[in-house]
Amino acid sequence: MTRQQLIELIDALTPALEVHRERVLRTRRGHERLVAPGTGAKAKLTPAERILATVLHLRKLATMDLIGQLFGVTAMTISRAKQEVHPLLETHGHHINTSTARLLTPADIARSLASGPTQTKVKKTSQKSARPYTRTLRRPRSST
Repeated sequence: MTRQQLIELIDALTPALEVHRERVLRTRRGHERLVAPGTGAKAKLTPAERILATVLHLRKLATMDLIGQLFGVTAMTISRAKQEVHPLLETHGHHINTSTARLLTPADIARSLASGPTQTKVKKTSQKSARPYTRTLRRPRSST
């Protein structure tokens, strides 16, 4: 994925992400806002950071813990961001391909960045063929 493609993806998803966040906040409050937007607790990640963290995780480049370290948040925050952004990616017809690289430590990231830029292919799917996001549950391993 080129920088320009990432910028276009962020520009396309940010408005929908903001609408989704406002809807979640309204549901949590149980009524419309009583004060102006922008007051109250700030989100730990900007919409652009949420989208970037989701793309990194969907590419399976790094664990949520490592991505959280990069953004200065917990793995749970990265998980929540992915839960919000992934359905929007599917809805807008974007499929992120899995990478063959695996980065496990900050040192791995430094080596990867030093080796040079790589391109990520983003497959744009049609609205009709986009599958809804479903989570696959794994069976617990038996200890026998």
